[in-house]
Amino acid sequence: MREESPVPQTSGVNESTGETEQTAKQRALGAGVYGRFGLHFYDAGVLGVSSLLVWRCSSRLVLAHYQANVSVNHLDVGVGTGYFLDRVTFSSPTPRLGLLDLNGNSLTHTARRLIRYSPEIYRADVLQPIAVRAEQFDSIGLNYLLHCLPGPMEAKAVAFDNLGPLLRPGGTFFGGTVLRHGIRLPLQARGLMAAYNSMGIFGNDRDSLDGLRSELESRFEDVSIETHGCVALFRARARTAVA
Repeated sequence: MREESPVPQTSGVNESTGETEQTAKQRALGAGVYGRFGLHFYDAGVLGVSSLLVWRCSSRLVLAHYQANVSVNHLDVGVGTGYFLDRVTFSSPTPRLGLLDLNGNSLTHTARRLIRYSPEIYRADVLQPIAVRAEQFDSIGLNYLLHCLPGPMEAKAVAFDNLGPLLRPGGTFFGGTVLRHGIRLPLQARGLMAAYNSMGIFGNDRDSLDGLRSELESRFEDVSIETHGCVALFRARARTAVA
C-alpha cells in the first residue's frame, strides 16, 4: 500500500480557492464524523437505515450503480467503509484499486477490508490540488461525498477538476449524492437533513439537481443522472482529446 500526503494548507483564506478558515473547519468536521467508533456503525446505520428509510435510496440500488460502472482500474474517492467495493464483482481477480480520502480512519478501515486487492492509498483533499503520482484510472467513483462538502455546487465541483487528471480520456466518472432541491424530498428527510447541515456534517443546503447536472455537463460527456428519493446517482465520461 502506498500513501500520499495532502497538500499543506495555510490558515485564513486560501488564495487559490478563496476558502475561509471557517469553511475549512466545517469541512474537517464533516470528515471527522468518520471516526474509528462511528465507522463500525456506518454500514448498518447510514447505508442501511438512513439510505432506505430516510433518503429513500436503498444500498442495493447504489451497489447496482457501482457494478455497472466500476472498472478493473478504479479509484474510489471518499471511501467511507468500503462497503460497495467489498461487494462489487470485478471482471478480474486482480483489479488495480486506489483509495483516496481526507480521513485517515476511513482509509485505514477500508484498506483493511479490501486488503485482498492490495489497494493504493492516497490521503488528499479533493477541494485542493491533488499531488498524487499515479497512472490514470479507467473509472473514478465519488459516492456520498459531494453532499458532505461545504458551499454551493459550483464550489464543490472543484473536486471534479482536481480529480480530472487522474481519469484517463474516455474513462467513467460516477457516484451518488443527497440533494436538497429539484427532487421530491421525503418528509422524514427534511428534519434530518436540516440537522446535519446545521451540525456541519452535510453541506447540501443549496445542492440541486440542475446544479449537479450543469457542473457535470460543463466538464464531461454522456452525462446521465437518475434520482431515487433525494439521492442522485450520476455517471459521465471523461472527454477525449481533440485530434
